[in-house]
Amino acid sequence: MPNGTYTHYYKSRSSPRSIHVPPSNAQQWGARSPRSWRRSRCLTLVAVALLFLLWYNHRPSDSHNDAAHRLPNGLPGAHVDWSRFAYSQYATNGAYLCNSVMLFDQLQRLGSRADRVLFYPQEWDLSVESSTDRDSQLLLMARDKLGVTLVPTNMQSVRAEKPEKDDEEEETWDFSINKFLAWNLTRYDRVLHIDSDATLRAPLDDLFFLPATAQVAMPRAYWELPHTHKLTSLLVLLTPSSAEYEGLMHAAFTSEGTRGRRRRFDMELLNERYADAALVLPHRGFALLSGEFRGDDHTMYLGSEDEYWDAERALDEARLVHFSDWPLPKPWIMWPPKLLAEMLPKCRIRPGTPAESGCQDREVWRALYDDFRARRKVCFFFFSSTNRRRRRMKRLFAKIPGSSRTFASSSASPLRNGRRRPR
Repeated sequence: MPNGTYTHYYKSRSSPRSIHVPPSNAQQWGARSPRSWRRSRCLTLVAVALLFLLWYNHRPSDSHNDAAHRLPNGLPGAHVDWSRFAYSQYATNGAYLCNSVMLFDQLQRLGSRADRVLFYPQEWDLSVESSTDRDSQLLLMARDKLGVTLVPTNMQSVRAEKPEKDDEEEETWDFSINKFLAWNLTRYDRVLHIDSDATLRAPLDDLFFLPATAQVAMPRAYWELPHTHKLTSLLVLLTPSSAEYEGLMHAAFTSEGTRGRRRRFDMELLNERYADAALVLPHRGFALLSGEFRGDDHTMYLGSEDEYWDAERALDEARLVHFSDWPLPKPWIMWPPKLLAEMLPKCRIRPGTPAESGCQDREVWRALYDDFRARRKVCFFFFSSTNRRRRRMKRLFAKIPGSSRTFASSSASPLRNGRRRPR
């Protein structure tokens, strides 16, 4: 029976009565007013617009990718021409070649995008003649695995001046002037040279974008404050220039020491040339010495007598740590056990007793060295024939009072967060 209005006749009545039957759903929609249709269309358009906005804001885009690659100073790094910038290293022997490879490996792990350049003695070659030819193997590793540009060079050296009381006839030679080779990399706009006996804890690529109003940018040698305000050459951001390179090399070979011997190390030469014109980088963050964790007075590093020294916080804020613990040798050299026990950072409370505590400086210092030796495995020869050496180092550390850590116990050892002249 179709829907609608029907007339029904009752037998008892002569007049018909109308009965209304509700229409179907289809008829309800068909009978809607124009105002209802407009409201439905508006709601539909609003829903589509909201969906579009959600998709637009969450879609993969260049801006979002760029945000993921922003530099620490907030500058976008995705569209930078990184071929204009470079890190430089030089190596004069196998130990420092390994250091340079370690540093380049850290740069790669930290996501650095600038070029990498390594100067090495021109008498070395890239032909691996035997499994013991470590230098050639490391050079190939740097080139093929770490993307390093290799530059064979005639390495220069100057006679190093000895102390007045040293009457020995044997001459010592300083090769640090080869750091000046970075000034000759004129294909780059900016070059960052870092001493290889350091460890990186955070990217440094943002330094390339500092104002180029100064020829160089260097941190202050804070360990020599307040007697002198020298700059340290352990990290140098420079603008390459052939004229500057020639000037620096000329100064290196013509300077005479107090005893008539050439003595101008790279740090002295750079201070003589740039001390009054360099852009000074903050030493907190860019020039922390490992020896700082062995000292008692941290005023020069903190820059304040009121600030409290916290070893873990100091390490957390450091982007570069330079290994300098004179008279201890560098970390890749075996240490005399007696000297190590004497130089290990002391605990603050009851040091040297079973109840000692407050050993935060010691733990941070040891973690730095453990991490360095664990990372040195990248050179694959530091631990060669080393099961014996490793056991020897474990025994050495075990003899130190209050020592609970083991030498290089893990390659993933976590780094938690009296002043000497750096070597």
